[in-house]
Amino acid sequence: MKALAAVMFFTRIPLWKWFSPTKEEYKNLVSYWSMTGWITGGLMSLVFFISYSIFSIETSVIFALISRLILTGALHEDGLADFIDGFGGGTNKEKILSIMKDSHIGSYGVTGLIIYFLLAWSLIFSLGPEKAVIVLFIADPAAKFISSNIINFLPYARKEEDCKSKILYSKMDIKEIAISAFFGIIPIIVFFPIVYILSLIPAILFFFIYIFYLNKKIGGYTGDCCGALFLISELLIYVGVYIISFIMM
Repeated sequence: MKALAAVMFFTRIPLWKWFSPTKEEYKNLVSYWSMTGWITGGLMSLVFFISYSIFSIETSVIFALISRLILTGALHEDGLADFIDGFGGGTNKEKILSIMKDSHIGSYGVTGLIIYFLLAWSLIFSLGPEKAVIVLFIADPAAKFISSNIINFLPYARKEEDCKSKILYSKMDIKEIAISAFFGIIPIIVFFPIVYILSLIPAILFFFIYIFYLNKKIGGYTGDCCGALFLISELLIYVGVYIISFIMM
């Protein structure tokens, strides 16, 4: 049921019509976040593949990115915008958390989203259609696996009652980390030569810099921080794949 709870929480697939996970299952769904990447990443890859048979690669990448926005309700993009607004405009922990909780988007958030989408579009485009269709699938779950580990390194920065989703994630045990790793890494091993595992290095390095920064600024993480970490990690995996592909040419 935790896997279904993850799909219900991280996408807009209406499984709630048939299933009703408990609060405890929602609290322990993070280990299946990377599994939902098979759905969202798979959709982007499929949309790109179909679009590219009709349109240019530039247009196909846009359609692919739009498809995930629709499937997730821009859940992670909203987190990225709030994160950039909060850390861009806040001068202390209380101010940062207050800005991130505000549902209105500011100039920092708008600018950040524009830069994010321009980078995502250009990086995917630069890989070429053959690699792009694969990377759209593998980068999503891999980035979610890396990002999911934030709950094992940092405490939640707010009080539980102040949590936007009203769900405070429980730390993952070894079994849950293994589940998250399986869904996050298997696609890379299956669809790319094993050397492409190294494409995760930029995202992993950023992960440790990021948690150090969060701990210093707000003493923990929030849901918005998780969404921002996922999207930035995904961009860095694109960068990693591009670098390895360039070296192997």
